Amino acid sequence: MARTTRSMSRYLNLADTLGSRIEQGLYAAGSRLPSVRALSTEHGVSLTTVQQAYRWLEMSGLAEARPRSGWYVPMARPKSGLPSMGKPTLRPIDVSDWGQVQDLLELEREGKTIQLGRGMPDVESPSLRPLQAALSREGRHAGIASLHYNDMQGVPALREQLSRLAVDAGYQAGPDALIVTTGCQEALSCAIRTLCGSGDIVAIASPSYHGTMQILKETGVQAFEIPSDPVQGISLEALELALERWPVKAILVIPNASNPLGYTMPDHRKLGLLRLAQRFDVPIIEDDIYGDLVYGWPRPHALKALDEDGRVLLCSSFSKTLAPGLRVGWIAPGRYFDQVLRMKYTSSGPTAPLPQIAVAEFLRKGHYPAHLRRMRRQYQRQRDVMTEWVRRHFPEGTRISHPQGGFTLWIELPESFDTHALDPMLREHGIVIAHGNIFSAAGKYRNCMRLSHASVFTPRTEWAVRKIGAVIGEMLDPRH
Repeated sequence: MARTTRSMSRYLNLADTLGSRIEQGLYAAGSRLPSVRALSTEHGVSLTTVQQAYRWLEMSGLAEARPRSGWYVPMARPKSGLPSMGKPTLRPIDVSDWGQVQDLLELEREGKTIQLGRGMPDVESPSLRPLQAALSREGRHAGIASLHYNDMQGVPALREQLSRLAVDAGYQAGPDALIVTTGCQEALSCAIRTLCGSGDIVAIASPSYHGTMQILKETGVQAFEIPSDPVQGISLEALELALERWPVKAILVIPNASNPLGYTMPDHRKLGLLRLAQRFDVPIIEDDIYGDLVYGWPRPHALKALDEDGRVLLCSSFSKTLAPGLRVGWIAPGRYFDQVLRMKYTSSGPTAPLPQIAVAEFLRKGHYPAHLRRMRRQYQRQRDVMTEWVRRHFPEGTRISHPQGGFTLWIELPESFDTHALDPMLREHGIVIAHGNIFSAAGKYRNCMRLSHASVFTPRTEWAVRKIGAVIGEMLDPRH
């Protein structure tokens, strides 16, 4: 296993190097790339490793093989268009029933399916072994104390490490200003229930994570969907109109590597968002769960880094960066600390201590930055490969997001298409997607879908993407 992992790392590293040179224009479109033998000598790797690297670049659309001639940079091809921005809504609405979301969650547990719909990270990365060792070690040595209730705010050692991570995100939050939660979902739930009651209105970027909207539904809160640009993020113009006309109690956004569109809001747009919230005196709930997975460096600052008066409640967790099964999240609630802590008490009480202790050790020993670097590279590479597969196998005119972080693609098909009708047809082939309407309170985006590119690709992954494209083509064919 270790040898296989090292071999994979070698060819992927070489593919990264060559891919960067191609994207930087060091090899012109149509030009011949270095021979397999030349690269083998230059980088001190086997011929097989070079061939694997070239095959990966071919899947990414960055190289093409010509029989008896070698590898070449493809001629420039038009890029797929980005998804369009949704239409503004005229009023707040109740969130749709959660039955379709529950159906997706049930399918996630079926081991025989090819899961392209779930927002789950790659939990098989070798960079997680120190975390597994820490969990095992703490399980053996924690003793009876681990079975007691612990601090309602969370294990102090973890909060100390979280305080240090906050600096990377651009904001200051001491250990006593943080509350550990049972995942980001509980953090968001505590924030929403602190700020809102039944019948209240929350302005939410649209499309948005289906789990958050289900919290709104269970709290009896209405959603005012604000359309989002696939590059710039939430429309500040539409948000301003909503704030002027409706008694909005909170604004809910994912500014960094949003789910599902993948954009990271430019700093001037983040500042504009905060200024609007200050002008109308509305708090902001910031979901920063994907912030550490933004591909570029340095890590973009959280919206909370601009917060001057404690109105931003930042929610996050290790569910996307490490593993969802840890159920370790946190909230930096600013001026709402006391109310959120009370909500945490009524929600679940203290969070289980053992995973907190293990994560704290993983962070303290410096394993987290190396793990993030590995995962960012993997997710970015696989974004490019899956984008190329969709471009190649889906009908012409398909629009594809260009995520700046995370591991999901948002795909837009012709307006008349229905991915909800597509879903059962794909299940017959053992393929699961996330159809677009679950990312809207009103059930919009029926012509869209979200595909995950987290787990290491296999031949079955490309087969599944090709099959999705083929079924879509059949459904669009007027003869069917």
